[in-house]
This record gives sequence, structure tokens and C-alpha cells, in this order.
Amino acid sequence: MTIVVAGPASLRLSEAVSKALNVKMVKVEHKSFPDGEAYIRLPCNVKDEDVVIIQSLYPDQNRRILELLFMIETAKDLGAQRVIAVVPYFAYARQDKRFRDGEAISSKVIAKLIELSGANALVTVDVHSDEALKHFKIPALNVSAAKPIGEYLSRTYGGTPFILAPDEGRMGFAKTVASVIKTDYGFLSKKRDLLTGEVRTEKKELPVKGRIAVIVDDIISTGGTIANAARILIEEGAKWVVAACTHLLAVGDAVRRMKEAGVNEILGTDSVESTLSKVSVAGEVAEALKTLS
Repeated sequence: MTIVVAGPASLRLSEAVSKALNVKMVKVEHKSFPDGEAYIRLPCNVKDEDVVIIQSLYPDQNRRILELLFMIETAKDLGAQRVIAVVPYFAYARQDKRFRDGEAISSKVIAKLIELSGANALVTVDVHSDEALKHFKIPALNVSAAKPIGEYLSRTYGGTPFILAPDEGRMGFAKTVASVIKTDYGFLSKKRDLLTGEVRTEKKELPVKGRIAVIVDDIISTGGTIANAARILIEEGAKWVVAACTHLLAVGDAVRRMKEAGVNEILGTDSVESTLSKVSVAGEVAEALKTLS
């Protein structure tokens, strides 16, 4: 039998995945001690069971990583036959190589820790870099939220909104979203300063005059990239601007920054649970888990 264990970061998604698979779900017991250390307890018998642990690694990502490792190791120590780690947002995936001499390859470290804790397989969603998954020796599956995001946009806006990738690297994502809606898409070019993190987006002509325009990305963190793209869309005549992503981290004043730039709606998925999680990736995660059964 399969048991879904809901990590502290992914209660809503865990419930949706367990329903999609028609299996039992249990909530892990967790708390913080006065000194900040984490406490984890699995309140069920997992001996000889297949255990699916769902824990996203959005901020506070360092704490969530420890919680994930504690859950994996505890399940294995209690006799679980197999443990599959579902990590919807895989933190540190952006550091998949050394950009400057002496840098830690963070995603490689996280992959090693997950494996050493006893995970037999991993499922993630729209990992920022496929290179990050190459550090795993266990099966590591990456599913995409592009289809459910496209379906949400189709239900909400209908017609043919223009789909925009904020950089060439997200063109594949934009293409998939656009294919669901049966509309056109394009991309902008951007450059990021490796020291300051500052992003500069180059303006170009876009076919958006009088249209709804949707900026799609895998991650929205500070909102700077989205704000830059929104200003260009508005200058080009877009009548309504939507920012849609898989992982809506919305760090600091990101939401305010995007709205001030002209974004009318902001949405993410339940990979990062918040009031703006309007799309679920439960179906995609459930299908990936079926391939591992």
C-alpha cells in the first residue's frame, strides 16, 4: 500500500495528490524547539509500505530541507519499503554549476543529501535547470505545470491572449502554455549581473496591442524580471497583463513591484502554497508517481 506523508510545506498539494491516487494521507507532526531546532514525527506505521513524502522547498528553504531529510530518514528507519520524495519546488537548482571560481554547487549538495537520507526516487516540478537533476543517481522525474496553467488561462480569459516568455530559456514553457490555449507566443531577451543579480530586459516589438498578455515563467522571486516585461507589454499596447508561474516565491515586496509595473493578475501553483496558488500540479505529480509504482 502507498501512504502519502504531507510535509509541513505542502499540506494542500499532499491532500490533492492522495485523492488523485486514492490512497491514505497522514500529516507529519512538526514543531520548533525554543532554540529553533526542528522536530519531526511520523504518526503512522510505515513498515513495508511505499511512502510518498511531499515537501516543497520554498522559503524558509533551509528549514524545509532539514524537515524533508528528517522525514525521509525516519521513514526508512521505521522500515518503509520504498520512499519517494516529491519536491515540487527544488531549492538551489539555480546553482547547478560554478559560475565563478570557488562557488559551491548547491544543487549537487542537496541531491546527495536526499539520496543519503534514503530516498529511492524523486519527483519535482519545473526544475529551474535540468542539469540539477543530473546530480541524482536515483530516478529523478521532472513534470511541468505548463498544461494546467494553460488550462486555467483558457477557462479564465478564453480568446487568444498573447503568451510571453521573459527570456529565451523559458520559450519551451511558453510554447506549451500557448499550445493549450491555441494562441501565439514570443520571448524577450534579458541579461543578469552575476554579482548583483540585477536583470536588464531588452525592449522589442510585440503583437499585443489591445490584447491580454500573459508573462509565464517557472519562478517568480523578486518580481523584477516580470516587472520589466510588464512595462514593455504596456508600452506595446497590452490592455491587461497577467503574470503566471509554477513557483510563486514572491520574496519581499515582489507583489507590489509587479502591480506597480502594471500587472493586473498574479498567479502560481500549489508547489508554493499561498492565497495566489490558483493552479494545482496534483494531477501531474500523481501521474509521475504512477510511473514509479
